[in-house]
Amino acid sequence: MISKVMQRLFRRGAAPGWLAVELDAGAVSLAHVVPNGAQPVVEFAEERAWDPAEPKSLERVAREFGVKRFQCTTLLKPQEYNILLVEAPNVKREELKSAVRWRIKDMLDYHVDDATVDVLDVPVPSGSAQRARQMYTVAARNDTIRATIERFTAAGMPLAVIDIPDTAQRNLAARLEADQRALVALTFDAYGGLITVSFAGELYLSRRLDITAAQLAEAQDEARTRLFDRALVETQRSLDHCERTYPFFAMGRVVVGPFPGDSALREHLSANLYLPVEALDLNQVLRLPAAAAGWTPAQQSKWLKLLGAGLRVEKKAL
Repeated sequence: MISKVMQRLFRRGAAPGWLAVELDAGAVSLAHVVPNGAQPVVEFAEERAWDPAEPKSLERVAREFGVKRFQCTTLLKPQEYNILLVEAPNVKREELKSAVRWRIKDMLDYHVDDATVDVLDVPVPSGSAQRARQMYTVAARNDTIRATIERFTAAGMPLAVIDIPDTAQRNLAARLEADQRALVALTFDAYGGLITVSFAGELYLSRRLDITAAQLAEAQDEARTRLFDRALVETQRSLDHCERTYPFFAMGRVVVGPFPGDSALREHLSANLYLPVEALDLNQVLRLPAAAAGWTPAQQSKWLKLLGAGLRVEKKAL
C-alpha cells in the first residue's frame, strides 16, 4: 500500500533531495532524504523483495514508489571498486583523470583502460608544510558501472549518481564534526569495517577492516578481544597517520556503530584511546521516519551508509 507521504510526493511533482537505492541479492532498499537545514528529513526508508533474475520485479518496485519523480543515487559494493590514495599530478584540472590513470595502472588487478576513474581531492591549506598534495582515486570496472546503469535504466529508475560507501559515511560524519576538529567514524556491516576521518566536510582518510558486524556480535571471550584489538590497532594507525600527515587540524572524537553489541567495542576503544569515544546516533544527523524508532542496531547498521548517500550535496565520487 502506498503511504500518505508517498502520495503527497506524487502530487507535488519532482521530489526534492535524493532517493538512495541499494540492490541486494533478494531485496531492494529505498531511502528518500530531503535537505532541511541542520537536520535533513528521511521521508521514508523501506525495503521490498525483488528477484535479480526477473527484471520486471525491480520495475514493479519502481512503479510502486513513483521513482521517476526522484533523482536516484546508489552505492557500489566494497568489492566492486578500489579507493587509492595517490600523489596528485601537477596538471590542469581537465587533465587530472587522465594523469591519475598512470598513477594507478599498476595498483589494479585489471587493465586501467577497463576502469572508470574519478578523483576525490584531499585539500590542504595554502602554505601548508605538507610535501606533496594527495588525492583519493576511485576506480571501478567499466563492466560494473555499465551493468549498474543498465539495471536501473531497464527498471525506469533515473540514476543520476553512482557513489561509494566511503563518501556516504563521510556525509554523515561531516554533520557530527564539532569545534573545528576532525571526526573519526568507525562502522561495521555485512561487508566489513570502515574507518573514515573527516574534517571541514572533506574525506582525509578511508581504511577498510576485514571484520564484519556479525563477527563482532557473535564472537565470545578471547576471540572477541582479538577482534576488538584489531579494530583498536587500525583506529590508532588512522589517528597516527592523520596527525603526521595533516598537522593543520586536530582530532576531535571517535564515533562508533551502530551494530549489535557496539557498546562493548566503544568501551574497549575508550579505555585505550586518548580521544572521547561515542555512539554514532543517526538521530543526531537526520530526522528519521516514525518506523525507524523500532530499528534494531543491525537494521541501523544496514541503513547507515544508504542514508549517508542520500545526504550527498556535491559530486565527489563515481
